[in-house]
Amino acid sequence: MPIKVLPPDLANKIAAGEVIERPASVVKELVENSLDAGATRIVVEVAGGGTEKLRVTDDGEGITPAELEIAFARQATSKLQTQEQLDAIATLGFRGEALPSIAAVSRLTMTTRPHEADAGQRIAIDWGNVSADGPQGCPVGTSVEVADLFGNMPARRKFLKSNSTETGRVQELVARYALAYPSVAFQMVNEGRRLLTSSGNGQPRETLLAVYGAEAAEDMLEIHGEDPENGYDVDGFISAPNLHRSNRTYMAFFVNRRWIQSRMLSFALEEAYHGLLPERRFPMAAINLTVPYGEVDVNSHPAKREVRFHQEGKVFSALQRTVRAALISDSPVPPLQSPSGPSTRMIYPPSGNQSYFPKTVFSGQQQEAFSGPVDAAAPVSAAPPLKVVGQVKLTYIVAEGPDGMFLVDQHAAHERILFDRIQATDAGEQPAESLLEPAMVDLSPAQVEVLQKNSETLTRYGYRIESFGANAYLVRAVPSILS
Repeated sequence: MPIKVLPPDLANKIAAGEVIERPASVVKELVENSLDAGATRIVVEVAGGGTEKLRVTDDGEGITPAELEIAFARQATSKLQTQEQLDAIATLGFRGEALPSIAAVSRLTMTTRPHEADAGQRIAIDWGNVSADGPQGCPVGTSVEVADLFGNMPARRKFLKSNSTETGRVQELVARYALAYPSVAFQMVNEGRRLLTSSGNGQPRETLLAVYGAEAAEDMLEIHGEDPENGYDVDGFISAPNLHRSNRTYMAFFVNRRWIQSRMLSFALEEAYHGLLPERRFPMAAINLTVPYGEVDVNSHPAKREVRFHQEGKVFSALQRTVRAALISDSPVPPLQSPSGPSTRMIYPPSGNQSYFPKTVFSGQQQEAFSGPVDAAAPVSAAPPLKVVGQVKLTYIVAEGPDGMFLVDQHAAHERILFDRIQATDAGEQPAESLLEPAMVDLSPAQVEVLQKNSETLTRYGYRIESFGANAYLVRAVPSILS
């Protein structure tokens, strides 16, 4: 076949495919543009998983009418002009690819107004072609609406997940940037329902509260570390060892407040917790590494999700050292607490006449039931009779068995007993036991989504749960088997 130059529309679609993979990719590029524009308030609205419609609105500096159309030309950017700037990138965006890539695979409308302008400007672009351009009344800032995403690329659209999954990816992204920018007020709305709101008052712990829920936020430890020799700073929050998750979803890393994914940083964090967490459990974290701009290459990944460090080993050590120091400072090794009574007491499940419903309805550990499905077919192995030796921090039972010492996570064991009892009765709707006083549960936005998806299943098992505000729920009844 002869070599030919690709038609512009086909070349644009190929280029867009490298940058725009799914609705969350669009939101990422637009949110980063908003942050680079100095926005203090960013609203993300989604419908139909983001393919039907999504909109990002900010109160940033806006774009002048003279620059509006050129903003959609490839390699047009206000953030990068010289080789020196490329070698030390200080902004989230810099390539000049985001807007033209989005416009090539959607029907896009932008309204924008600079601070000094009396009126705004509107431009509409359908599949890469300008369809309207003119004055428009609008507030200061920029609003970008994207409709029918990948409508001209059916092959790309069919590889997207369900609407709820794509919405969840957008929500995760907004939550990450809310954690990185506590001085910016973020809001995410899905088909008219608010999923996430951060105050933007500059208090990181309040943002943790909005993203992860009250109990998790309270159990997070603030960290700070410096490496003056290399110019590194490590700041953020990590979970105490008693707060952990079954996957790495709750580990968020930022480099110069840019959200990234890094196996190296994940490994450094997990190594810092070595010996402190149960097997196959992972910490929660929101950590920002401030690194000299010239020491990190953010231009190594098409979607800018990954970066390369000039001195990777030193970054690894700085993070691991900071996290480990915070963990040791918060929780020095406690003495064993011997239980009262004879030391020959054996560990067995509680008898059937005991209450299984704790006074605190859901601890940070128990709330994780709302973060994903439970493996109903998890293998169960018989444990040998154990003799209690002591207890550590009211969390782990130290016991002696025929083959050595055992550490028993009493909360996890208790939850497993309850789960097995409920599973054993999984045949039709189960009777419910009303609580004398409804218990209020504060959930994170992600947990709310999972709760709503599984509401029918929970009702069938005997739970009666009703909304009591944005992310608060009242538990009015539990399965009678637990009472």
